[in-house]
Amino acid sequence: MAALEEGRAAATVERVSFKGHDGVRVEGIHARPDTEPTRGLVLVPDIMGVRPLFDDMCRRLATHGIAVLAVEPWARLTPAQRSSMDPAARMAIAKDRRDEDQLGDLEEAAEWLGARDGVGRIAVLGFCMGGMYALKAAALGRFDRAVGFYGMVRVPEDWRGPGQTDALEFLTDACPTLAIFGGQDSMIPAADIDALRAVWQGKNEHEIVVYPDADHGFAHDPGRPTHRDDDTADAWRRVLAFLG
Repeated sequence: MAALEEGRAAATVERVSFKGHDGVRVEGIHARPDTEPTRGLVLVPDIMGVRPLFDDMCRRLATHGIAVLAVEPWARLTPAQRSSMDPAARMAIAKDRRDEDQLGDLEEAAEWLGARDGVGRIAVLGFCMGGMYALKAAALGRFDRAVGFYGMVRVPEDWRGPGQTDALEFLTDACPTLAIFGGQDSMIPAADIDALRAVWQGKNEHEIVVYPDADHGFAHDPGRPTHRDDDTADAWRRVLAFLG
């Protein structure tokens, strides 16, 4: 099964924590190449959060010369709560999440990474729910690049709550962004992708890539039934070129 190919550098991985925007401790995965990093990257996992899958992904990214910090998206739940909740349980409370918390933590993650690894250029990248927040984070002014793997352009109806805003509303004024979608993804209808194209019309710094036969979650976890080897390999090549 295809995954992100490794680069030339060796890399180390460690579990860390940092202070979120409201003082909560946020768990994370930090990976650093054995060479001077060329840039930083804040990584936002999918709905199941920080786990061994992302230890490996962060390490692989770091072998390309990137200092990486993956951020736990459920930092306001206890470890016991997180470990007891399957995807359905997490989706059921997604409506209670607040952009203020999620985006604030990503900004704090960028500050931590910049101080820890001495990197000036810091991008943000996310998957699924994390991809949605990566798209929103593109407008914060803190990141120089953003990548959203099948990030929801509009908040799914079951996740809507007073603290959530559609990513589409953020993306009129965003850093250069690469948005990657699957053409068979029911969570991101073609109409939403078309709406994003309309917002970015004439803005050549942004790119939308749609893999026609791919479903949601096709790239980041080789163990998922929706995983697609060729599309995954192509997507990661595009991401590495985009991050520069």
